[in-house]
Amino acid sequence: MTNVDVHQHLWTGSFVAALRARTEPPFLDGWTLHTAGEPPYEVSPADHDITRRTEQAVADGLGRALISLSSPLGVEWLPSAEARPLLDAYHQDAAELPRPFGAWAAAGVRDIDAKTTAGYLDLGFAGLQLPANALADAAGYERCAPLLDLLATRDLPLFIHPGPAADIDPRPGWWPAMVPYVQQMHAAWFAFRAFGRPRHPHLRVCFALLAGLAPLHGERFAARAGAEGHRETDPDVFVETSSYGPRAVESMVRALGTSTIVQGTDRPYADPPQTPGHGLGGAAAYAFRITNPRRLLTGEGGGAG
Repeated sequence: MTNVDVHQHLWTGSFVAALRARTEPPFLDGWTLHTAGEPPYEVSPADHDITRRTEQAVADGLGRALISLSSPLGVEWLPSAEARPLLDAYHQDAAELPRPFGAWAAAGVRDIDAKTTAGYLDLGFAGLQLPANALADAAGYERCAPLLDLLATRDLPLFIHPGPAADIDPRPGWWPAMVPYVQQMHAAWFAFRAFGRPRHPHLRVCFALLAGLAPLHGERFAARAGAEGHRETDPDVFVETSSYGPRAVESMVRALGTSTIVQGTDRPYADPPQTPGHGLGGAAAYAFRITNPRRLLTGEGGGAG
């Protein structure tokens, strides 16, 4: 049986070099990260040491840990000529990471190129990650439809992750993670329900950070949306737990049940929970870490192997 973490970040040598080759955001000056929407951030080299991270994953008991591109950098929103070197570097190294690592593919969303994305997926990626602010409305789903059709054709899942934060100054350093990231995920949750699912009826999708807790607004949604708000939970829509603890996860279980929640940690930006299943018991731990990730990634029921 394989324990899975669906959400980690690990910058490889080629990706770091590609960021350092740039002079406009996003870029690295040594280990200082510059983005368009956030203050400069001092990256810890140890957080992206492959040997150290592999040892951490083994110590965490993981049989599989999926790496994702850091969408808040804004790589996916760059013009294709600028995005391509970064995307190529990311996929080149991510496809060759040692076990237990796997990875999500990434794609430009300013200039859609499904053929290039298909080539990345051919390297064995688990599915495709897109930034939440690219899938926040009907126009976003229309623009990204070729990418989502590609996933549907290959029976691969979509991972929706926060994208770049708007530049608001002054603000505390924690502001992007607590406000725009959460707002993006909240909007993406309801946009998928309104526009994504009708366009892509069989697509499996996972929302980062418990979809910004959007499912907890189910009562308000029911009050405002009538019959639509009372629709049953979608069995092919998942949420992952990164940065949240027992209180939030337990509330999400009450809203969605245990069958669509998967373990995600957001390493190195957050640590795994100290209690498997967020204190909800062994059955929940098994579902979050094994059964549900298997359904998300493969569409198959039962325990992961």
